[in-house]
Amino acid sequence: MQYFVQQLINGLTLGSIYGLIAIGYTMVYGIIGMINFAHGDIFMVGAFTALIVFLILGALFYSVPVVIALLIMMIVAMLLTSLYNWTIEKVAYRPLRGSFRLAPLITAIGMSIALSNFVQVTQGPRNKPIPPLVSQVYTFAGVSVSLKQIIIVLVTVVLLALFWYLVNRTALGRAQRACEQDRKMAALLGIDVDRT
Repeated sequence: MQYFVQQLINGLTLGSIYGLIAIGYTMVYGIIGMINFAHGDIFMVGAFTALIVFLILGALFYSVPVVIALLIMMIVAMLLTSLYNWTIEKVAYRPLRGSFRLAPLITAIGMSIALSNFVQVTQGPRNKPIPPLVSQVYTFAGVSVSLKQIIIVLVTVVLLALFWYLVNRTALGRAQRACEQDRKMAALLGIDVDRT
């Protein structure tokens, strides 16, 4: 029974990570109607951005508490990653939005290859391990739960709740649902489809 509960906790943690990644895939495919193969590469760029920002903060402001450094790191990484994503959408995807279905697919694969090679050239081809920042492990009745697993599940629950609220209760969410159903009709009704 302990083994089952342990694997259930591990699966819930991994499923939470997959769920967060799947939100991005479903939003892009649902609204734009294209598969964004560069989605994972954007996550990779975000991870490397976070690592670089954390190392810079540690080198310049070594007396800053780790919690504040992590918060600054996440904010900067999210802003720079969203800037990367916005640029890719403007340069590569938007010009091909009305073209035949194969062109955006090839462009998405090309962006994935370009981002992978960009990071490989700038950061090197080897893995970059960093020591775990959160290493506490709690044991209950023979089942180990790390603080990292708890944080992952809590962050996922909060972000999914915020995402549900955005899609179901805001004007942007209504615009996204309208674009998903019929982009031409949404544009006729005054929704800025490109902005959405």
